[in-house]
Amino acid sequence: MTDPTLPFAGSSAPGPDYIRQRGLGALAGRMGIEMTEFTRERAVATMPVEGNTQPLMLLHGGAYVVLGETLGSMHANFLAPEGRVAVGVDVNATHTGSATSGLVTGVCTPIKLGRSLAVHEIVISDERGSRCSTVRITNFYKRIA
Repeated sequence: MTDPTLPFAGSSAPGPDYIRQRGLGALAGRMGIEMTEFTRERAVATMPVEGNTQPLMLLHGGAYVVLGETLGSMHANFLAPEGRVAVGVDVNATHTGSATSGLVTGVCTPIKLGRSLAVHEIVISDERGSRCSTVRITNFYKRIA
């Protein structure tokens, strides 16, 4: 297990090593989220629809939010200023389509990276490339005691 008090960003660790060290967390594991790309410019992950549906057999709206928040929080922590850790202060989602099978893919890109806040947009698409949801997350860079 990694010491949660270590400064994460500013490190020269490549993205995949960072993910292996930190892990994605128990919820992301239960939902089947897998990171496929992780760089300073963006983070990409997939999540299966199966097992994450609501009663109408559509991907649950909350599942989109979990995928988006996982990507945005991990990326914000990776880029956090030394001596700070990213903590979520706002997350919202607009669902514009429905996934019913296969995998969805989330592509996370920073909108604004400041000294105290990071804002990321996560576009989540189905296997046909149709946008299903857009998630935006704001993280506050909290000083580590």
